[in-house]
Amino acid sequence: GAAQLKVGLAAHELQVSVVPDKEQYGVRDKASVRIKVSHAGQPLADAQVAFAAVDEGLLALSPNASWDLLNGLMQPRAWGVETSTAHSEIVGRRHFGRKAVAAGGGGGRRPTRELFDTLLLWRPVVTLDARGEAVLEVPLNDSLTRFKLVAVADAGAQQFGTGAASIRVSQDLQLLSGLPPLVRQGDRFTAQFTARNTTAREMKLRVSLQGTVNSEPGFAAATTPATTPATTPAIERAALVLPAQDITLAAGAARELSWEVVVPANAFSISWQATADEPQGQAKDQIKFTQMVSRAVPLRVVQASLRALDGAQTVATAAPADALPGSASLRIAVQPKLATALPGVQRFFETYPYSCLEQKASVALGLADMKRWEAVTRELPSYLDGDGLASYFPIGNAAPAQGSDRLTAYVLAAAHEAGAELPAPARDAMLAGLAAFVEGRIERRFWAPRADLDARKLAAIEALARHGKARAAMLDSINLTPTLWPTATLLDWLSLLKRMSGVPQQATRLAVAQALLRARLNVSGTTLKFNNEGDDAWWWLMDSADGNAARLILNLLGDAQWQQDMPRLVQGHLARQQGGAWSTTTGNLWGALALRKFSAAFETVPVAGITKAALGIVNSQLDWAAQPEGGALPALPLAAGTLQLSHEGSGKPWVTVQALAAVPLTAPLRAGYWLNRSVVAVERKDAARWSRGDVLRVRLEIDAGADMNWVVVSDPM
Repeated sequence: GAAQLKVGLAAHELQVSVVPDKEQYGVRDKASVRIKVSHAGQPLADAQVAFAAVDEGLLALSPNASWDLLNGLMQPRAWGVETSTAHSEIVGRRHFGRKAVAAGGGGGRRPTRELFDTLLLWRPVVTLDARGEAVLEVPLNDSLTRFKLVAVADAGAQQFGTGAASIRVSQDLQLLSGLPPLVRQGDRFTAQFTARNTTAREMKLRVSLQGTVNSEPGFAAATTPATTPATTPAIERAALVLPAQDITLAAGAARELSWEVVVPANAFSISWQATADEPQGQAKDQIKFTQMVSRAVPLRVVQASLRALDGAQTVATAAPADALPGSASLRIAVQPKLATALPGVQRFFETYPYSCLEQKASVALGLADMKRWEAVTRELPSYLDGDGLASYFPIGNAAPAQGSDRLTAYVLAAAHEAGAELPAPARDAMLAGLAAFVEGRIERRFWAPRADLDARKLAAIEALARHGKARAAMLDSINLTPTLWPTATLLDWLSLLKRMSGVPQQATRLAVAQALLRARLNVSGTTLKFNNEGDDAWWWLMDSADGNAARLILNLLGDAQWQQDMPRLVQGHLARQQGGAWSTTTGNLWGALALRKFSAAFETVPVAGITKAALGIVNSQLDWAAQPEGGALPALPLAAGTLQLSHEGSGKPWVTVQALAAVPLTAPLRAGYWLNRSVVAVERKDAARWSRGDVLRVRLEIDAGADMNWVVVSDPM
């Protein structure tokens, strides 16, 4: 036989009691909770207590083990025998847990229930009195559920304890929502609610459901005379009224009610209000629920252009032949300076869905959003490994040798170029990690389609040079052959030659680097390209021709030899955009930074007067006296015709024209990837249709045209 013994816990265990003033409450009541902390029967006034009040429905989905401090820090020793099995890989694993926790709640003085947060209260620090006690007031919301009240205490470095209690929120008549939180435009679904009678008497009820459809603005101004500026409302609302249902609920019974709903084509959300009323009695419940609506076919930029408006210009327009009716629109934005005339880039960043460290940093700096940047810098230590190098995803200091030298160099260089501060401890750790990598004291080996160590080291030295931490001796381990380098590495070489002193033959090497860059340039027509772009796409190092074009401008902006070429280079760089933006997060960040610095150096004439846009009989305009920073003109319906653009006044405003439309995919679209998706039934009640409770298996088959390291698969199941 065997017995488990817990030895020595008593000296470290705090007794924590959590006592509410009663066990059951009504919605929006306030619960008074008394917390008491003691050790060996003696109250502790110097303990630190954290308190949380959480919906038990949430904890049923995922318990929170972090509350148990004592057992987390005083972990038992396991048996010294370990076994393993591969059965799970052969048989497969299925888990049919709780599908959902019904929303709902309400009561009090017949309020409309709409507050359903799962966290009622969070107090990271609760101060105890001399008796080791504290009294908290917990405001309840509209959820009809049980809430867990938890207090976690620690005293000094060796004593810990946790206490908890539960309270219940209820009322006589309850409506519980079964609405899906997200639907798509055009979907058909069954809106379901559950009515529950918690009393000992029968109830005769009338249950009604009404919805308010919040839609995207239409183009009612299509017949507006050309002399009248087009205006559109911010939101259009329409009522969605469904037939009421009369039901009888026995004592203690519950019944499910349903309505068939078709989601309108232009909706972006539906605000629902369900009411259950007992006409001959006092029972009543009413709840609100906002249902988000996504596009079944995404709205995409199908064409875009950016130009300096000097006088009058025309642009031919036409809606895509296969665009959904009413989805095509023309969005026009005007800005006084090129640095802010990037609505396509702003849209790219604002709608970017992914969030590794590079992406979060690029979005924050690209939008010049300091709140986002502060959030990135707060989280930065969790991305650094034991050597100070940054990883794409959080790892913490306990995981050594996982950070990327290339990512670390990018974050340091981008922040420096944008003039954004990094916290000194994290910055110094990153610089020390890069120096150790360059000097060979640490190694990072990653898969790559070609030898890239010299390129990675030069990028690291360039980032070090920006912070005065580079030394000429660091170049000794690099084979200095600029003619063979990709353009991104040549740009790193040019940058560090300008920032670092002590390099042998520095002036000659700087001249050679500039000559090589000029030889690689191809600005024929209106687009800036490089002769060797096919060899420049070192995507595993986050390098691209778009980013190279922007970094070329940043490197040469203050160089007297390139000043006459600069406007042409900028125009050529802008011509590389597709759909109003460049292709990658890094390319868009470098592009945004380049245009900001170009604007500060070259755009000095203020813009004044009126800028107009007209398509057919519909027009819109912007008065620079009222909007000196520019902005978006009212959207125009996209149709076949000629867009007339004009500016009356001083300066040359920058105009961005974007054609947006929802175009259904009618045939497979493949560019470097082949993707097949299949759905088969595992368990199905009716072979002819899908029903609630059916189980299905989704299989994705992906084939890449070239080797990749990590990718994102986004499947909207």
